[in-house]
Amino acid sequence: MRKRLPRPGRLALVGLVGVVVAGAVAAVSVAASPPYKNLKGSISADGSSTVGPYTTAAAELFKKVAPKVRITVGISGTGGGFQRFCNGETDLSDASRPISFKSSSEVPNCIKNGIKYAAFTVANDGISLVVNKQNTWANCLTVSELKKIWEPGSKVDNWKDIRPSFPDESLKLYGAGTDSGTFDFFTEAINGKAKSSRTDYTATEDDNVTVRGVEGDKGALGYFGYSYFAENQGKLKLLAVDNQKGAGCIKPSPKTVQNRAYRPLSRPLFIYAKRASFVRSEVEGFIGFIFANEKLIAKRARLISLTDKQLRKARYQYKQAVKQIKG
Repeated sequence: MRKRLPRPGRLALVGLVGVVVAGAVAAVSVAASPPYKNLKGSISADGSSTVGPYTTAAAELFKKVAPKVRITVGISGTGGGFQRFCNGETDLSDASRPISFKSSSEVPNCIKNGIKYAAFTVANDGISLVVNKQNTWANCLTVSELKKIWEPGSKVDNWKDIRPSFPDESLKLYGAGTDSGTFDFFTEAINGKAKSSRTDYTATEDDNVTVRGVEGDKGALGYFGYSYFAENQGKLKLLAVDNQKGAGCIKPSPKTVQNRAYRPLSRPLFIYAKRASFVRSEVEGFIGFIFANEKLIAKRARLISLTDKQLRKARYQYKQAVKQIKG
């Protein structure tokens, strides 16, 4: 199993890793150019537990071509990452939702501290609903049923409360912590308002807690980013979602997330780069390296890559950012 990132708030130094591959699956070449090897310095990133593995995978590959650049990646949730970013503590902020104009610790704080930034879409994700492997009764839940479970004040604590045909089995819930962009996105998509949720569930910024909790409880239900299911699919059962708009029950997959058939839980993922940091060659080089190797990085992180259209747009935005920031 791939080693995961540390618990929230802690930093991991990205060092040299395994094999540089060349070609396709067994060997995929890292796109590089001679200037990378001359880069040096340090880059700090923090934020989303969903995007963290992507930034770590990118940093591991970048280390192969830029060995003098030191990169640290932390996980404090999207909200926690933006708070550090807007306080001027980090160069990059990993995010599973756009930065908020409403939160005083995000855009207003960036403005107050003179922090300007560029935002880049780096991958796609489908928030995944998982249950215990022994759960033989549930294969698909409707958006209405999910709302019934997760809305504020919900007293649903048994599977038979969700659907009469379900068994009399106690329901134990696991989900994202309140600093998480996954929490914001999920609550808005299901309950109609970001951060609107029942509170009597196991909330965590460490998705491995949800993996262990659901794996160990027959009646458990949890949600997190697709990459955590992809890594732990031998331990968990994935549910489909019916958005009740005629498409039927659909599970998250690279195809259904990229074409947005998996609704309403498909979403883009972001890396925000501080403009004051972007002028440093190692930061500019790292972001450029990401878009030269996006599909490989997404594969290593078990996230869903950008579509060709998204990638063309991201590369254009990167070039424009370089022009604007460096003049």
